[in-house]
Amino acid sequence: MGTKEDLIQIVGSDNVVTDKCILETFRSDLSFHEGETPEYIVKPKSFDEVQRIVWLANEKGFPLVPCSSGGERFKGTTIPETKGAVVVDFSSMKKIVRVDRRNKVAMVEPGVTFAELQAAVEKEGLRLEMPLLPKPEKSVVASLLEREPTTCPKYNWDAIDPLCCLELVLGTGDKFVTGNAAGPGTLEQQWAAKQAQKVSMGPAQTDIGRIIQGSQGTLGLATWATIKLEVKPSIQKCYLVPANDLEDLIMFTYKMLWRKLPDHCLILNNINLSAITGVDHSGLPPWVLVYTISGLEYFPEDRISYMEEEIYEMASGFNVQPVQKLGGVSGDKLIGLLNKPGKAPYWKQSLKGGVKELFFLTTLDKSSEFVTIMHQKAVSHNFPKENTGIYIQPIRHGTGCHMSFNLMADFNNAEEKDKVKILYDDAGKAFLEMGGFFSRPHGTLVDAIYSKCPDTVLALKKVKNIFDPKGVMNPGKLCFGEEV
Repeated sequence: MGTKEDLIQIVGSDNVVTDKCILETFRSDLSFHEGETPEYIVKPKSFDEVQRIVWLANEKGFPLVPCSSGGERFKGTTIPETKGAVVVDFSSMKKIVRVDRRNKVAMVEPGVTFAELQAAVEKEGLRLEMPLLPKPEKSVVASLLEREPTTCPKYNWDAIDPLCCLELVLGTGDKFVTGNAAGPGTLEQQWAAKQAQKVSMGPAQTDIGRIIQGSQGTLGLATWATIKLEVKPSIQKCYLVPANDLEDLIMFTYKMLWRKLPDHCLILNNINLSAITGVDHSGLPPWVLVYTISGLEYFPEDRISYMEEEIYEMASGFNVQPVQKLGGVSGDKLIGLLNKPGKAPYWKQSLKGGVKELFFLTTLDKSSEFVTIMHQKAVSHNFPKENTGIYIQPIRHGTGCHMSFNLMADFNNAEEKDKVKILYDDAGKAFLEMGGFFSRPHGTLVDAIYSKCPDTVLALKKVKNIFDPKGVMNPGKLCFGEEV
């Protein structure tokens, strides 16, 4: 029996895609990378079907490439690197298995989007922590596995947050459950005992979830995940702090986060703020710190009042001024944006249509140095300053930050597209030398990133050989070869 017939036996003929036009869309994306056209797209609907697909891949020797988000793709992780690949499309696995109000946690399958989960958790009086305006079709589980930063560093205690537990099919086809969801007892027995699958470590002293995060589908496939939630505020206020120099905002941001006062807290340059709000960037200050404060169920006005007072006093010591309206942007409008997934067109594409994102981890006190180098590189490559959006997201209470440069261009214009490619590589290598930590390697910088840590590559290959000895899981990604 052929591969197609085997797949049809597992998921049914309606869930095996052979349309050449659809298959061709997986050959490339907005990452500039071009790979191979997959042989099939398969759409499982249960753990059992996913496991049987992985067993079949091991038996017949074809690669599997996972994909759970819809819409345009930007990083190249869902592009097959070898011929004969099968894309495992999780978009049909849309169960919100459980929303636990008491323990503030939800369990979801990989096809659930942020909009779908948000609607469910809000009915329980809870709030979903999200990345900055995720695209409408973005999978919650995909975002968790990719370690995309959320906009509320106050609730970000660890690199794995807000991910808790995972159910996995490893590259061997074995089932593995991480965290305290592993037991003792079945999930139903745990729920009856008021357990909540909220501890990421386990079983015993293992912490496999941290290895799976960022692995881009090279070690296994997730069939559900649990995610931490927070209580939905009864009152929120949003403030903007303008500055001509990024340095003017850094120490104030550190102090606010140290006091654990704001919920949302992020820094945008005027280009990205314009892309998000639709307000012309020429009327906005070069830099804006955006933060929100909230009141919960009890005495919300009192809570808001003392936070406002403390922050105003703090701001005066750093010679900055929080305001609720700025150059056509209001705090009320931003609250509405920050608390919801993005809409089409995706905000990163709203100014020029195309975007290439260069992102890494650093600390807030070093962020100005990276901005200076990016501006210098942009000038040297004749890339317009107004086409560079900058986003700085504090993480883990401000002990680090995610730094993102959105290089915007019309990708239908070959000259503009080439400038973005060259600037991306040049600036990325410069940031690597400056100590930028690329915890999520993508694209043309992968080899340069891994060349800095050959010991890590050796360790990762050993782990790969344990979890996926036949190399069927997304071969060719990260530091792993293309052999199947």
